Amino acid sequence: MVFSSPIFLFVFLPVTYLVYRLLPGLPLRNAWLTLASLVFFSFGQLPYLVLLLISVLINFLFGLWLQSGEPHRRLAAGLASAANLLLLGTFKYLDFVLGTINSLAGAGLDLPGIVLPIGISFYTFQGMSYVIDVYRHPEWGTKNPGTLLLYISFFPQLIAGPIVIYHDVAHQIRDRALTPELTLSGLRRFITGFAKKMLLANTAGEVADAVFAMSAPELDFRLAWLGAVCYTLQIYFDFSGYSDMAIGLGRMFGFQFLENFNLPYTARSIKEFWRRWHISLSSWFRDYLYIPLGGNRKGRGRTNLNKLIVFFATGLWHGANWTFVLWGLWHGLFSTLEGIGLIPKRLRESPLGHVYTMLVVILGFTLFRADTIADAGVMFSAMFTGFSLEAANTLALIALLDAKTVFLLAAALLFAFGIPQRAWQKLQERGGPQWAGSAAGALGYSALFGVSVLTLAGATFNPFIYFQF
Repeated sequence: MVFSSPIFLFVFLPVTYLVYRLLPGLPLRNAWLTLASLVFFSFGQLPYLVLLLISVLINFLFGLWLQSGEPHRRLAAGLASAANLLLLGTFKYLDFVLGTINSLAGAGLDLPGIVLPIGISFYTFQGMSYVIDVYRHPEWGTKNPGTLLLYISFFPQLIAGPIVIYHDVAHQIRDRALTPELTLSGLRRFITGFAKKMLLANTAGEVADAVFAMSAPELDFRLAWLGAVCYTLQIYFDFSGYSDMAIGLGRMFGFQFLENFNLPYTARSIKEFWRRWHISLSSWFRDYLYIPLGGNRKGRGRTNLNKLIVFFATGLWHGANWTFVLWGLWHGLFSTLEGIGLIPKRLRESPLGHVYTMLVVILGFTLFRADTIADAGVMFSAMFTGFSLEAANTLALIALLDAKTVFLLAAALLFAFGIPQRAWQKLQERGGPQWAGSAAGALGYSALFGVSVLTLAGATFNPFIYFQF
């Protein structure tokens, strides 16, 4: 089950919300949300529900150890982290490791063909952050297994984040209020994310999928750049749309999650891009890997090495494929070049800084989207050398860009660069119409939801990109 499926929109969510509102007292409501979350997860991969419960149990037991005041707390934290990484490594990376060994050493190792458990990267990182935080601050832990189960399994952010830190929501699990304002705010945020996915991400994705499926002779620089730009738009609106929906759903049940995106395509450096893109993951790697490695406290050389380690881990976290690893190192390279001054600060403070950043990001996402490094090479070759304009390529370009697609891609570009958002903000600052909570606002959001549902009805299944991670 996914947020953009009819069964979720018209059965699961209404039933879950109505029962939640009818139940008296927070303990019963929390128990209901936990049960609903486990049902939600089971719709996708029922056999892996046991794996999720094992992960929660491991982190709960190690959390008790770390709270007990017993000796060897460092050992407990290390074993907990190792157990989490073992689960993640076995179910996500074992085939990748064995396949790499076969390729490099000519071995004939059998690949187990493990199906990737949905959400494992997200709930594993949440579990690891919990035990590490309890190691650092024993008073932050919980002795209630139900509390930890709800924290890790809560359905809005279970499958694709944002990654929520236990300490940020622990007080909300114990005590939260559900106001009409918060509910309406959550509903509007959910509709916004749903529209991003159905109208903008899916439109861009159709074009990107068509281009990335083309062979080298079918591509020229126009098609290749179109595909690369469209995928860059798709992944942003797909993932930020999911995050909007998760944040909105959280508000509808009284939870307030931190933001996960802040107009990343307006950044003027790779460093700034990562402060705006997938903020919860960037913060996780900063707090639980970069700073423990020494951060920037041990000299320039060690700082640059720490950055590369973090970006290597970031790429590998996204998937068991060398294209993801190289994508992470690509960003690590430019982050390092910025840090040592080889990409001048004056460039990054000028409009050219935006051009430079977007070029790095688009080329990086081209590598990210490609199935293999060789496929990425085909795209890069077409982008920079495919200047022989054949009639067949022109016809393919025209076929991809019908009027509706052009309109929605233009809207996606405007919203990705924050132009309508900034114009609306300035209008509000000048005393413009406050319609978000008005009848006109309700009508506008209802219309947006209706158009998105109609688009869903006529679309083929298109899951969120980050479900695969």
